[in-house]
Amino acid sequence: MHMADALLSPAVGGAMWVASAATAVYCAKKVREKGDSSKIPLMGVVAAFIFAAQMINFTIPGTGSSGHLGGGLILAVLLGPEAGFLAIASVLTVQCLFFADGGLLALGCNIFNLGVFPMFIAYPIFKRILGGKWSTGRVVAASIVGAEIGLLLGAFAVVLETTASGISSLPFGTFVLMMLPVHAAIALVEGLVTAAVILFVRQAQPEMLERSVADRSLVGMSLKPVILGLVAMALVTGIGLSWFASSNPDGLEWSIAKVTGSAELAEETSVAITEFAAEVQSKTAFLPDYGFKASDDAATETEGGATWPAVDAGTSTAGIVGGALTLGLAGLIGFALSKRRRGSPPADSGTGA
Repeated sequence: MHMADALLSPAVGGAMWVASAATAVYCAKKVREKGDSSKIPLMGVVAAFIFAAQMINFTIPGTGSSGHLGGGLILAVLLGPEAGFLAIASVLTVQCLFFADGGLLALGCNIFNLGVFPMFIAYPIFKRILGGKWSTGRVVAASIVGAEIGLLLGAFAVVLETTASGISSLPFGTFVLMMLPVHAAIALVEGLVTAAVILFVRQAQPEMLERSVADRSLVGMSLKPVILGLVAMALVTGIGLSWFASSNPDGLEWSIAKVTGSAELAEETSVAITEFAAEVQSKTAFLPDYGFKASDDAATETEGGATWPAVDAGTSTAGIVGGALTLGLAGLIGFALSKRRRGSPPADSGTGA
């Protein structure tokens, strides 16, 4: 559900940049107040795992579309909503700048849509359904409901943003009727994956989840089993499982194609800021579309001859490099924000039962 710049007017794109930046400032302030340095490695590793997981598009049967993990709810459960928002912002920024996934003008929208709704609306509902009881049934139910709410709100926001941008080729009523059902199906898969990750962490370090959901410090806990498990999953996913990603258009592209007849929407207006954003992104994206840059001849040769699984060294390289960049960025943010003023006591020692 990564929006392209063609879906937005500069005014809407700029406004959403401001909204996402303001949310990031708020989250940074909250994370800094807590000063929980124990979450620094976890923040980087979970963000790297989400980056790798988003490389895998899964087919939605009977539709000709595909979807991928958003990961917001996983980040909220493991890190808390504020640190989780900064982590998903790190993932989306790396994807945009270095892999040309989502437009640069649209980055504010993508961060808001995939960050705010899962963190601050879906996550509280997840906690209410969970009710402090970590049975498999409760976790699965809370994960599915949370994923559905977060993703459907994000999909609806995409429709509102394109409508506010005056994109006449995507009328509100038709577009929303395409977007919501397909993203409801995608959210079901996301909910099941979210539950699986949470249950893995529950098995590896049960107290971590209890502290995290209660917004308590993780200081003094051994997070090694969780970190090693997530690192292993990120590597396997980014290096190998990404070869098995569906080649079908994702839910957003599929919805656009159903409405307009083409998965790629031509820009209705050409303005300097949009052209500037595209130029910047073309220079920073050294692995566009998660692969090596191909010459025109090579691209022509591969058209219509795609195979599955798509065994590609470029995809594996993108998984490794992207995961490392995301880990570094999210970890650096966590490190910077965890440094407290000298003599300032920690928000919670984490020693309570």
